Amino acid sequence: MYVRSCHLYCSTGHPCSCKRMNGSLQSWYWYKSYQCSGSTQLQDISCKPFINPLPVINLVALLLNRDISDDPFDFCERLKVSKDLCDVEVNFTLEKNADKKYRITGLTSQGSSQLPCPCDDSGTGKTVVEYFKETYRRTIRSRVPCLKVRDQEKPTTYLPMEVCEISDAKQISYLLSVACQHPMDHEKTILQTVNPYNEDPHAKEFGITFENKLTIVKGRVLPPPVLKFNDQGKVKEFLPKVGKWNMRLKQMVKGGEVNTWACINFASDITHAAAVAFCDELAVMCVISGMNFKGDPVLPLVNAKPNHVRPFLKKHYQRFMEILRPLHKELDLLIVILPDKNGTLYGDIKRICETDLGLVSQCCLAKHVLKMKPQYLTNIALKINMKVGGRNTVLLDAVVGNLPRVSNTPTIIFGADVSHPHHGEGRSSPSIAAVVASQDWPEVTNYAGLVRPQARHEEIIQGLFNENDCGSGCISGGMIKEHLISFMRSTGHIPRRIIFYRDVVSKGRLNMVLEHELSAIKKACASLDPIYNPQVTIIMVQKQHHTRLFAGNYGVGSTIFQSGNVLPGTVVDKEICHPTDFDFYLCSHAGTKGVSRPVRYHVLWDENNFTANALQILTNHLCYTDARCTSSVSIVPPVHYAHLLASRARLYIGYKGKLPDIKDNVKKRGMFFC
Repeated sequence: MYVRSCHLYCSTGHPCSCKRMNGSLQSWYWYKSYQCSGSTQLQDISCKPFINPLPVINLVALLLNRDISDDPFDFCERLKVSKDLCDVEVNFTLEKNADKKYRITGLTSQGSSQLPCPCDDSGTGKTVVEYFKETYRRTIRSRVPCLKVRDQEKPTTYLPMEVCEISDAKQISYLLSVACQHPMDHEKTILQTVNPYNEDPHAKEFGITFENKLTIVKGRVLPPPVLKFNDQGKVKEFLPKVGKWNMRLKQMVKGGEVNTWACINFASDITHAAAVAFCDELAVMCVISGMNFKGDPVLPLVNAKPNHVRPFLKKHYQRFMEILRPLHKELDLLIVILPDKNGTLYGDIKRICETDLGLVSQCCLAKHVLKMKPQYLTNIALKINMKVGGRNTVLLDAVVGNLPRVSNTPTIIFGADVSHPHHGEGRSSPSIAAVVASQDWPEVTNYAGLVRPQARHEEIIQGLFNENDCGSGCISGGMIKEHLISFMRSTGHIPRRIIFYRDVVSKGRLNMVLEHELSAIKKACASLDPIYNPQVTIIMVQKQHHTRLFAGNYGVGSTIFQSGNVLPGTVVDKEICHPTDFDFYLCSHAGTKGVSRPVRYHVLWDENNFTANALQILTNHLCYTDARCTSSVSIVPPVHYAHLLASRARLYIGYKGKLPDIKDNVKKRGMFFC
């Protein structure tokens, strides 16, 4: 659709320029301009945070949230620092040529006392510590890794962090976005950026003028679905208002069971009494919400330090099992309290619990533990319920058989996403493909997930279907086949429809999705039975774009949300959509801050003969079934779950870029990736 794009930075003094955030951060605003087909131009404002010049060692301390004394970095800390500092230019403060810049390529795996110095041309084999001591009379930290840098003269050089500083205001990926304008202000700012176009001499030469107004498009607001809760609660059915609801007087449709649980507290600022009180309140909330949650833990709450997480978890897991094994029981849930800024601790715990010990875990931040707000306790209870095999809510239309194209025929809904390695993860780190699929029909609320590593930066999912030659013949497999078999076992039905929501790929590879992934789905079905040929619909889901929807009249309360955004359920399928393709923009959530970003759904293949209205209603309804919260979400849940699963799997990757297997009891228990 787009034939040309350009990114233009605003000049100083323009409303969209540099703003100081604090002593080390600043934000730069600029406008993005895209020339669309015809005479339409897409204009939007973007904001990125940058870091002011400062010593690298100070920045690393900020990244890891700890003092950089002389302690070695573990693998996850090196990975985080490498990712955030990759391609940042630094100055070597001890060098005479102060203008010379080095570009960071990564971190060394060894400390400077064990690292041979590539700068030493004498051949004596000096370490980095010895070289800087003799050459610059500078004592550096011996156990802290060095920066891998390069310049035009040498491909690789090691420089200690304490002798380098950020050369200019370089963008750092870990910083939070600060662009959060009210929709009315955002609209005014966009219109201000159009004025320079009419003064452009080239535009005047060709007689081109730009209207200083936004394109007016026709849209509609889809009605919200009625949600069904457990009949044991006082409220059995509920119609959400503006995309939100709560669990007051309601119970989960199917409450899970937690008979054995324990809690470990890694937050030093949370007292033992506060942690125990939080666990008690959480247990009460789970019971009130409809779960069978036993009130007492297997062992009293344990306080721990973040150091040596793996041996600590293993030690206490053995303690738990010494009590449970004679009773022929397993630990159903491990509650973990984390510091607010925990660095890599969260990833360590998830990796150890889910790939090593086979434990279902729920992490909670210290700031929420102290406040113990009812809404937070409710959200945690919802997540725990799904992780242990429960079900939070279902669509009434699904129960009574009115869900478009789903209720009348056994249907499986897939979600797929690919996570690519970040800068600094190393060349051995693969891309990870995640595919989730519904395991219940007609409710379509419970999903199972599978992950597969694949070639680095490969966008097309390779593990959907494969054939292995075992000598006596070909054995077919792949994620699609595994999910189909699992669906048949859990529902007792053979799916006759497949709806495949796929996270978007680059425009140039859309045909490859059809050629490879559609073919893989068809082959996986045929591998179960040569005559098995369900109807397939493939929908691309795009959230990363610069199309925004603004209300036509901010003074009419019935057409906008209280934040100034369009109402949840707003859909546009004309004017700004493709002239021939089947696509639409849907804003399914209630945006509370900034400007809501609608999601573009683009149908690549449709054998189920969806009408635009039926697919829009189905997609909007599904956005009310996300298991993690009591509100409609911005992106259809299967894709959201696939994204969560791919991100979780990236936490599992070890030193050599290998992806360990998730324990079967974790996968079979429930939606552990929630």
